[in-house]
Amino acid sequence: MVEEPTAGLIRAQLRRMRLAAGLNQEEFGKQVHYSASMVSSVEMGTRPFDRQFLSRADEVLHSGGLLVSLLRIMEKEGQPSWFRPWLEAERTARQLRCFHPGLVPALLQTENYARAVIRCDDLLTDDEVERKVAARMDRQAVLHQPDPPQLIAVIDEAILHRTDEGYRGLMTRQIDHLVAMTERPRISVHVIPRLTGFHVGMSGPFALARGLDGSWVGTLESQLAGTTIDSEGDLASLLARWESVRNDALPRHQSMELLKEAVTSWT
Repeated sequence: MVEEPTAGLIRAQLRRMRLAAGLNQEEFGKQVHYSASMVSSVEMGTRPFDRQFLSRADEVLHSGGLLVSLLRIMEKEGQPSWFRPWLEAERTARQLRCFHPGLVPALLQTENYARAVIRCDDLLTDDEVERKVAARMDRQAVLHQPDPPQLIAVIDEAILHRTDEGYRGLMTRQIDHLVAMTERPRISVHVIPRLTGFHVGMSGPFALARGLDGSWVGTLESQLAGTTIDSEGDLASLLARWESVRNDALPRHQSMELLKEAVTSWT
C-alpha cells in the first residue's frame, strides 16, 4: 500500500526535529516512553504512528503541536471526497440537526462506541480503525469550542437497547455521555419512543447544517458513499423530513428521563 504524502511528511519532520534536538533514537525513545526500535520503525515507515506517540513527540521536541496538526490534516485527507464538503459545513455551522435510526450520531459518540461501530467493517485494518476513530473524535471539537453551534439530535429508542451483554459497559457509558451532553445549554437529544409506528426517518440517516449566512447544507449517507445536499428543492424536502422526525420524538425533558431509564436497564 502506498503511504499518504502527509504521513511521509510527518515521519520526515519527526526525524528532522529529533536530529535538530541532538537526540539519537534511544535518547528520544526514553523521553517519549517508547523503545528505540519503535522510534526507528515509525521513522522508517514500517510501523504506524498514533496520536499518543506524536503528542509526546511534540512535547519533547517543543514543536508547538506540529506533528499532531499534521496528523489532523492527514486524517482529513483520508476522508472520502464526497464527505469533505459536509465536514467543512459541520465545522463552520451555527446550527446542526441530525437524525440516525440505527446509531448514536457521530458527534455524540464516545470513543469506545465509535470504535465498536467502525470495527463492524471487517475490511479495515487495526490502524485504519484507529485513524477513523481519531478523525471522528476530532470532529466533536466543534461542540467544545468557546462559541459552539446549537445541536439538536433525534435518535430512535431502539438504539439504546440494540446490543448484547458483552457491550453492557460500553452502552452504559455511551448513554451516560448522551445525558451529560444533553445537560449542556446548546445541545439537546430527543428520542423517538419504540411504541411509535412507521415514520419518515426510517428511510435513513441525514443531517443538516446552517452556516453563518443562514443557508442550509444537508448530507445523506449510504453504505458506500454519501451525498451533499445544497439545492433549494432538496433542502426544502430534507428540512420537512427533519420537522417530521422531530415531531415524532419526545420533548427534551421526557427524552432525558428515557435516557436515564435506559442506563438503569443496562446496569
